[in-house]
Amino acid sequence: MKPNTVFSPERLEYLKLLARQYPNVQAACTEIINLRAIQNLPKGTEHFLSDVHGEFEAFQHILNSASGVVRVKIDELLGATVPRSDRDQLATLIYYPEEKLEEIERECDDMREWYRITFHRLIDLCCLVSAKYTRSKVRKAMPPEYAYIIDELIHTHYEKNEADKRDYYENIINTIIDLDRASNFLIELCELIKRLSVDHLHLVGDIFDRGPGADVIMDSLMAYHSVDIQWGNHDILWMGAASGSRTLVATVLANSLRYNNLEVIETGYGISLRPLSVFADEFYRHCDISRFELKIAKEDEDSVTDLDRVLGARMHKAISMILFKLEGQKIQRNPSFRMDDRLLLDKIDYDAKTITIDGVTYPMLDTDFPTVDPADPYTLTPEEDTLINTLTRSFRHSEKLQRHVRYLYSKGSLYRVYNGNLLFHGCIPIHEDGSLMRFSIGCDGLSGRAFLDYADKTARQAYYNRMGPTRQQGMDFLWWLWAGRNSPIFGRDRMTTFERRFIADEATHVEAKNAYYHLYNDPAVCEGILKEFGLEGPHCHIINGHVPVKSKKGESPVKGGGKLVVIDGGFCKAYQKTTGIAGYTLIYNSTCFRLVAHEPFVGRAAAIHKNYDIASTTQVFERLESRAMILQTDIGKKLQGQIDELVDLVAAFRSGAIVESHKT
Repeated sequence: MKPNTVFSPERLEYLKLLARQYPNVQAACTEIINLRAIQNLPKGTEHFLSDVHGEFEAFQHILNSASGVVRVKIDELLGATVPRSDRDQLATLIYYPEEKLEEIERECDDMREWYRITFHRLIDLCCLVSAKYTRSKVRKAMPPEYAYIIDELIHTHYEKNEADKRDYYENIINTIIDLDRASNFLIELCELIKRLSVDHLHLVGDIFDRGPGADVIMDSLMAYHSVDIQWGNHDILWMGAASGSRTLVATVLANSLRYNNLEVIETGYGISLRPLSVFADEFYRHCDISRFELKIAKEDEDSVTDLDRVLGARMHKAISMILFKLEGQKIQRNPSFRMDDRLLLDKIDYDAKTITIDGVTYPMLDTDFPTVDPADPYTLTPEEDTLINTLTRSFRHSEKLQRHVRYLYSKGSLYRVYNGNLLFHGCIPIHEDGSLMRFSIGCDGLSGRAFLDYADKTARQAYYNRMGPTRQQGMDFLWWLWAGRNSPIFGRDRMTTFERRFIADEATHVEAKNAYYHLYNDPAVCEGILKEFGLEGPHCHIINGHVPVKSKKGESPVKGGGKLVVIDGGFCKAYQKTTGIAGYTLIYNSTCFRLVAHEPFVGRAAAIHKNYDIASTTQVFERLESRAMILQTDIGKKLQGQIDELVDLVAAFRSGAIVESHKT
């Protein structure tokens, strides 16, 4: 302690405020002891996921199982005494307690004995997963109605000769069963085990896209105990649509129609697409729609009628033409984007049915554009203007979508530095020589961390500012993040949607990746990026997603000599043919970094009824020299700051600068 310290007037005023919470030496010292004790506990387990793309069943299973952490704990505790089949059932019970319990109740002859045995196992498992936490933190994680009972059961330890404690323990369990609270209590125990198995979840982008349940995933994240999100390009897309960007509303609809994924729009968010279907049926009924056929998943082919396919293609083409016009307007409005080469509608020769791009003329596969005026190609018709305004209002007025997007803004950011790791979805834009790219999009030549900080702030303007020029600037910037040249979450030089629809020559379809995506194999480049964000040391890493890892071609998710890890989740079924697996997740606990490679998920029903888990392969790619304690984490550093404040407060009390209070 520092009894002779002289404090400045400002510091003394602050310490007087702190003394309201800790009014005497005893109170301050007690808190110092508590905080130092917490610092010397092992760090909590961090769970990293990325690119879930609306695949809510696979996401929920990975979340429930904590990428195998729960199963590892079960095997550690019961592997030597309980058969594999029983451990499989116990794991499924923890993952899906309500559904699995229903099945067991139908099939089990003696539920009382089953409950008694299962409670013992679950309580022992609670003891194991709670070992690294303070008793206070564990109790706060418990369901309030059972907190006292669970606390007693977890902390009642007895040996064979301690009959009183054993009887006390068994009487609690028997009373729960006698009062018909067994099923409810069991469900809460399972939820507590999952809650304690992972201390913090990182979702490194792309909650939205082709899967049907992005809204379900968002509900799960909002109910999760501790989470941060790094925005992916598809998240930015929906954030922009919810903010009122007509261009991004059109993009969401074009993408969703392309992959016949309207469930999240219509059912999830209650947005009616009838205005679009009426418009498409009127203006595109006699139009060539062959280039806009829907991509139907194999399992959905029988449920999509020919009429649905035709109407869907008309809607897809109608909204796509609106999109191309709105993108052109945005590029013209923002010369700092430097994307004039992406203005393509005015490069079409309708008589010759060709288009000239970068000085090369290509045949067009389709020039049947009934709503495009060749003399003024980027202006919406009155009907198009009315339609896109109507659709945008629907996005703005969807209460559920707005709630989800507010959560994305509150828990999300373009990047995060957390416990020595740098998390972002896409890339840090760099040149071929490894130097950081500079951007002057509403800013003056910013690069690296400074540009991402600026981009994060500007992205928030799109949602939180009042309607006007500043908000419009923010919405335009969100579109640039989605599709702009070398955007940090897009990471390519162009988005060639137009060329893919209308030009056969595949050379025009190429979307060249930023140099980051090959230079990240160089440890020096990775270390330079980490240093830009204030990170140096043997256990600092870049963790990102966005680009699927082609495992079947031998590609490794670990780059840069172990300094970078790509954890594109591969949840999206469309990408699994390319990757060969269902992607990667990452676990970082107090002893190691563990990379988990997943096979495709068999489905929720099979997981519940047949006790199937996601087949996974675990690789420890980096071990820590010694066990990491909370003292070494970001939370530990904050606790140390609090300790330092309290040490000063004790010194102020002992020097007489502040008078102690002993009021009770």
